Amino acid sequence: MDIYTDSIRDLAPAEKLRLVEQIWDDLAAEDAPIPLPDWAITEAARRRDEMLANPELGSTHDEVWKRINESRHG
Repeated sequence: MDIYTDSIRDLAPAEKLRLVEQIWDDLAAEDAPIPLPDWAITEAARRRDEMLANPELGSTHDEVWKRINESRHG
């Protein structure tokens, strides 16, 4: 391993999340689109097609937020 990888592993979870947020913000500020590997595009298309064929597999916006809030508050 290198010093950067080891340093990241030593961070607390909240610090790792903040690092990810900073990287994401930096990527979002780029003018060029973020390239996706072919496998990710293929998987996204597969999931889209699956959801279109079986809409009951998905969750509503309210259902998602309910699960998030329940996981936060035990």
